Amino acid sequence: MPESAHSAIRGIVFDLDGTLYVSKPFAVAIHDEAAGYIASLKGISVEEAQLLMTAARARLAEAHGITPTLSLVCTELGGNIRNLHAIFAAQLRPESYLLRDERVIALLERLAQRFELSLYTNNNRALTTRIIAYLGLEGFFRDIFAIDDAWLAKPDEGMLGQILGRLGLAPAEALFVGDRYDVDLRLPEQRGCPVYLSQSVEQLLRLEDLLN
Repeated sequence: MPESAHSAIRGIVFDLDGTLYVSKPFAVAIHDEAAGYIASLKGISVEEAQLLMTAARARLAEAHGITPTLSLVCTELGGNIRNLHAIFAAQLRPESYLLRDERVIALLERLAQRFELSLYTNNNRALTTRIIAYLGLEGFFRDIFAIDDAWLAKPDEGMLGQILGRLGLAPAEALFVGDRYDVDLRLPEQRGCPVYLSQSVEQLLRLEDLLN
């Protein structure tokens, strides 16, 4: 993010999973539930489903030149995003994996005094609500955009345009923060938005220094 872009920023759009918190065990749990879904769909073992998912991920990455999302991998194998997220909402227990980080709460509290904060996630709204409540992040976000708003996973150009329109922000005024460049940041950057890649809480905390 070049320094010249800072002065125009009026809003920050955060990704959730892997950005406002980082938990490898929870990411593994999500993947395991997806593998169980594909196994049930195909009538195969979970181990066989995991091999299919690995192969599909590699095939999609080669075809599109970007890292595919879990949703895309599952739909490539005949799954349905709605059904996948119904399982996630029913089976996943983020409270078993996540820890509240007072540093992140304090960061958002300070940023909210200067910018309009929003959330744009490939997670479903039910899990998103539980996660932000458990992490102590309620009340900071003007808007929350979740995958079940339109069942369109990031990256999606139409959804990006709708989000900027709903927030009333020109691209140069909306900073996008995420942990996966291909998924969270490439498209906003192509549209003219400043972007910030954050793959750890330590990187997230450095955002404030950048904006100062």
